[in-house]
Amino acid sequence: MAQEQLHFASDYQEGAHPRILQRLIDTNLMQTPGYGTDEICESARARIREACAAPQAAVHFLTGGTQTNAIVIKAVLQPYQGVVSAVSGHVSVHEAGAIEAGGHKVMTIPSESGKISAAAVEQFVADYEGDDNKAHMVMPGMVYLSQPNEFGVLYSLEELTAISNVCRRHHLPLFLDGARLAYALACPENDVSLADIARLCDVFYIGGTKCGALLGEAVVLPNPDLIPHFFTIIKQNGALLAKGRVLGIQFDELFKDNLYAELCKTAIDCAHRIKAALQEAGLPLCFDSQTNQIFFIIDNEKMKKLGEKAVYNFGEKYDESHSIIRFCTSWATTVENTEKLCEIIKSL
Repeated sequence: MAQEQLHFASDYQEGAHPRILQRLIDTNLMQTPGYGTDEICESARARIREACAAPQAAVHFLTGGTQTNAIVIKAVLQPYQGVVSAVSGHVSVHEAGAIEAGGHKVMTIPSESGKISAAAVEQFVADYEGDDNKAHMVMPGMVYLSQPNEFGVLYSLEELTAISNVCRRHHLPLFLDGARLAYALACPENDVSLADIARLCDVFYIGGTKCGALLGEAVVLPNPDLIPHFFTIIKQNGALLAKGRVLGIQFDELFKDNLYAELCKTAIDCAHRIKAALQEAGLPLCFDSQTNQIFFIIDNEKMKKLGEKAVYNFGEKYDESHSIIRFCTSWATTVENTEKLCEIIKSL
């Protein structure tokens, strides 16, 4: 009988944390108002506001990351504006042109290990303002980044503060994609809190889909006036869930008893074990990722052998005989399966 493969390709392959599933069962026959106006959604909003130290914030629940990015960006930008992102930013590379399909250009700037810098944003704005042809060009209208970024690398508090300062000086709303935010919060190296994000960013979202929920992202607007009538805009774009409590239940559980902050600690520990095994096996890492994504370079023959026993995510061709691939741990990854993967790595 063939050995069952170990799955380390992504962090949204499992269902949901047992507490969420149980709460969905317990509330299944409740009759509540729709569209997120129920008392459970209100409880979830209150918990999120408290965790973010943002009592005035508006909180909206959407079902997925691409949907959330596209709607937030479309709602913030004027028709003549674009969104500034790292070349490797998720909205630039992995959303199938969703932002452009909404009528806005993704304007990419240089980055290091997938991170943009305050200096790069400053330079981009200065180049636009100093261009005599700017009336014929797309105007930078907001800045996008993710925490952790596309390569699993963290922004420090110092870096995020510097970017925020530049954005505010130039009146550019700062949007933080938090699809994997729980993994950042669980990292020992992380020094950015939810309260910091709410203070430094103009809009951000707290990821659920990749962080223990069945589905769902919670958009937080520290200043609700940034996007007037956001509820209506969500519906206009086909994204308002009639049974909104399904999303509220999940975030109400995630933000109860500090679950969201604790949920992904095992994933980080397991990622560090895998990283150590790769280094021991002489497989070079591409990025110094502190979170749950590990990108590394592997000989194509070894990659084929690895694929017989473990499922990974293919990144890109490195050269004629090597590839870049990714292992990704999740909130549900076990130490047992991680140790099995480490043994497979050592045997390559």
